[in-house]
Amino acid sequence: MEKAFNSIACLTSFKAMEILKKIYRYLTAHFTKLQLLVIIAISAYTFLISESNIFARLGHDIEIRDLENQIEHYRNKTKEDRLKLEELDADKEQIEKFARENYLMKKSGEDIFIVE
Repeated sequence: MEKAFNSIACLTSFKAMEILKKIYRYLTAHFTKLQLLVIIAISAYTFLISESNIFARLGHDIEIRDLENQIEHYRNKTKEDRLKLEELDADKEQIEKFARENYLMKKSGEDIFIVE
């Protein structure tokens, strides 16, 4: 089993080396070494060093995803609150119940006991 795995790994690394050699031959046939150096330098600056590098981009993508999740959360919360408000607008007894439970309000001559 181990020999089979080693031979597969060897074949894939051999294929990868062949592909890299083909790419190198193609690039050196079509560009001078100075042109390749300039292309690599500009690419490295663009993707690794500049203010809008790949790492900043990934960080911004994560932040965008978090903000989209927050937007969805607040939309759902707004729907829930809108339903609760419609329920409170429809019935005076619901308003009294809400005031008693959330704001500890009471009618005159009434005592409130809080049990936690």
